Amino acid sequence: MQFTNIHAQMIRNIIYSVALLITVISTEAQIKWPAVHAVTKPWTRWWWLGSAVTSKDLTANMEQYAAAGLGGLEITPIYGVAGYEDQFIDYLSPQWMQVFSHTLKEAKRLNMQIDMATGSGWPFGGGPLIGDAEACKDLVYKTWSVKAGESINEPIAFEQQPYLDAIGNTLAGQSGLYAGGNSSVAAALKNYAHFKDATKLAEPVFANKNLQALAIDQLKYKKNLPLQVIMAYGDKGQAIDLTTKVDAKGILNWKAPSGNWTVYALFMGWHGKMVERAAPGAEGNAIDHFSETAIKKYLSWFDKAFAGSDLSGLRGFFNDSYEVDDARGQSNYTPAFFEEFKRRRGYDLKMFLPQLLKKERDETSLRILYDYRQTIADLLLEKFTIPWHKWAQAKGKIVRNQSHGSPANILDCYGVVDIPETEGTELLRFKFAVSASHILGKPLASAEAATWLNEHFKSNLGDVKESIDKYFIGGVNHIIYHGTSYSPITDPWPGWLFYAAVHFQPVHPFWKDFGTLNNYVTRCQSFLQSGKPDNDVLLYFPFSDRNSTPGRDLLHHYDGMKGFEHTDFNKVAEQMLQKGYAFDFISDKQLALVNTSGSLLKTPGGTYRTIVLANTKYLPLPTLQKLVALAKAGARIIVYKELPEGVPGYGQLESRQKQFRDLSATLEFVTEGGLQKTITGTGAFYKGEDLEQLLAAVNVTPEPMYKAGLQCIRRSINGGNYYFISNTSGKRVVQWAALNRKAVSAIVFDPMQAQTGIAKTRLVNNLLEVYLQLEPGESCVLQTSTTTLEGQPYTYYSAAGEAAEIKGAWDLQFISGGPGLPKATTINTLGSWTELPDSAASTFAGTARYSIHFAKPSTAAPAYSLDLGKVAWSAEVALNGKTIATVLGPMYRITIPAGLLQSDNLLEIKVSNGMTNRIIDLEKRGVPWKKFYNTNFPARLPENRAANGLFTAAKWQPEVSGLLGPVTLTPLQ
Repeated sequence: MQFTNIHAQMIRNIIYSVALLITVISTEAQIKWPAVHAVTKPWTRWWWLGSAVTSKDLTANMEQYAAAGLGGLEITPIYGVAGYEDQFIDYLSPQWMQVFSHTLKEAKRLNMQIDMATGSGWPFGGGPLIGDAEACKDLVYKTWSVKAGESINEPIAFEQQPYLDAIGNTLAGQSGLYAGGNSSVAAALKNYAHFKDATKLAEPVFANKNLQALAIDQLKYKKNLPLQVIMAYGDKGQAIDLTTKVDAKGILNWKAPSGNWTVYALFMGWHGKMVERAAPGAEGNAIDHFSETAIKKYLSWFDKAFAGSDLSGLRGFFNDSYEVDDARGQSNYTPAFFEEFKRRRGYDLKMFLPQLLKKERDETSLRILYDYRQTIADLLLEKFTIPWHKWAQAKGKIVRNQSHGSPANILDCYGVVDIPETEGTELLRFKFAVSASHILGKPLASAEAATWLNEHFKSNLGDVKESIDKYFIGGVNHIIYHGTSYSPITDPWPGWLFYAAVHFQPVHPFWKDFGTLNNYVTRCQSFLQSGKPDNDVLLYFPFSDRNSTPGRDLLHHYDGMKGFEHTDFNKVAEQMLQKGYAFDFISDKQLALVNTSGSLLKTPGGTYRTIVLANTKYLPLPTLQKLVALAKAGARIIVYKELPEGVPGYGQLESRQKQFRDLSATLEFVTEGGLQKTITGTGAFYKGEDLEQLLAAVNVTPEPMYKAGLQCIRRSINGGNYYFISNTSGKRVVQWAALNRKAVSAIVFDPMQAQTGIAKTRLVNNLLEVYLQLEPGESCVLQTSTTTLEGQPYTYYSAAGEAAEIKGAWDLQFISGGPGLPKATTINTLGSWTELPDSAASTFAGTARYSIHFAKPSTAAPAYSLDLGKVAWSAEVALNGKTIATVLGPMYRITIPAGLLQSDNLLEIKVSNGMTNRIIDLEKRGVPWKKFYNTNFPARLPENRAANGLFTAAKWQPEVSGLLGPVTLTPLQ
């Protein structure tokens, strides 16, 4: 018996020891940063100007990018650079494939990944395969009024008038650009500089020489357009198809019967949109996005080019935003449209052309217009996006797509690709791409990030970080900078640039500190790419409402909240965003995939608590049927203000409307508190005008931290959550922050300084509160746990005394940059180096080192806060020969442990400014650095536009640069 007791105790001790070991290992593992790889790192769009790349410089460029912490590159060939015409490489030519293959091999060597745009510039298209049959189309028409017994005495014809929108080449007038170079090239460019006559261009467009200099955005040739249909409509509601009665000469063999008639003749035109910013060999027509034949023929160009090549180093393909209709008119037709419409909508659109085309809309006209728009949306999704995706899948590649800007349900277009991509600055715009990723279980949502944040050369790394944090809050977890231009290593400063960019170039002075930003992004994305989204609300996207409203043109285009500004959909989204409710948008197609688990809503990618209809007017019948079915199975559905009144569209309207109203009538609401409620099966519908009250009724609450000016996004992980938190309040936040999700413990990660530890927490009203200290613009990641975590506590500091300024003589040495290095000097007062007596300092762009000796503070403390005061722009700090940190702004504070201080200390601060002052110098001296074809280098703001239309900094004053201070030390406790 004694042996048995001892044996049992041994077993218990072993179990306890093993459990303790597992706990320690588990805790250590939880406190470790997630693993990083090429996709957790930020990427950049990589422009190949003129595809004038060489293997040597490709390698040199890529080594610089990899060293700075970039994980991947998206190759987008665009227009070329003046003076390098003999090095242009035609897109997808054998020579192009050679340099492309070299790039893929180098990417493997450098542990990077590569995407390539499926084309050049934007939108899809270009090259010698895209002729009239594949080019984007539009719909034009004529009408005639005819009385009984009359005929139309003119040919049924429509002559398309010539039209040319050519940006033209802005290089010819650049003084001295070709000095000592090829004057014949300059002369040729001058001939194309203001070319406006479409009648002098050869057809097809790719038969013209010097398309790079022409830089055509839209081109229509003078030609007779093919008749599609001619219909006669009588004043008693008759409709007669006359198409077969038109002979080869366009003569209509028909006399009007009794009554008054209006004859409509529809013709297929060529919209004329060209690929913008096209690379050599890729100029030409944008494709017909509503024709699968067109996309297949275009993609066959890639199939031929890729034959025999090793594409194993290629991750996938990219498509930029739609942007077909940013030209005159709209691409709104495809040859098979009428057949597609009848198959999808169940009636013949030819019978209703007056209703489709009328200017003053009534209900019937709007319903037919809706059906037309819905058909276009279906075609874009099914004939372009899906076939492109399938083509890439057949090659074992993924696709990354910007669906916004198109005349389709962008949630559905985002939903059928691997990586939905957004851009811009608005959180609600981001949510369309991100929502599709969340709902459908796609691990990545990307962003074309930091596109032209400010005027050229005015954005610093702190600005970029602020922009990226906004993307993270919006749910993006795969940053693609916009962007970086390939540039020959020996090209004179500033090398090759792309106009709409922050200019993430190795020649930029901030490149020295770019790696710090990239490490920050990598750490953040390592969390944000882990786990699953954890949002509560599905906000229904009222696509049918928008498609049922009149507009200037036949089609609406969808991009964020454009067109929804004054709707309750926008109001509800904005209110939830500001209050801290976690939500995603959902489309009709995506809603069809939702199931229930008790009262919860299960999507392929996550679990939600409710669906909100924001005063929606029209709802497709299958959507209402789905909502009722979900409620019967336990779901709780919110109707903000009123139930939808009916179905959209015209086809089978009476039958659909009756089913809709009969089903709606079963929802008998009764007043309950300040709301109305109807029980449906084991679930319910809740209706009212107080959104917060409605959400509370279904147990949806916001994140409390939003009241303090903090914003966050959370992801669920095993046993807890990840929170990314950003201080957008504009002030320092030092307080307890309650979390919406249940937990008992948390870890704090500082992704900028790579500090971590167990957070100070407390439970209040059954919610975990975490103690946070965040400077303005600062962010952190929390990892919460439903079990108690043990480990090294996170270090919190507070001031334990007054700040003391570090004064004395600062040694200032300019260590890298140009155009020349100003002389080293000693200064007693910190300020902009542009104010130094040395004239070279006012034009200098680069890095300078400030150094000073100071005594150890007399006030003993465990640590000290080193505050650099104002810095323009970024700073690397070293103490006694050891690098401490790099700070990007807007705050420039570093915590220094007391153990690093000596009785006498050497403080060194390397400050890097931007490109601005050197650019000003180039402008004032007339140095021709703006040497790019097509748009060359336009200004973002009109006040910075020269007489030639290009950007100029000639009137700018030197930008404040350097360490401005004051530099202070504050004891901490």
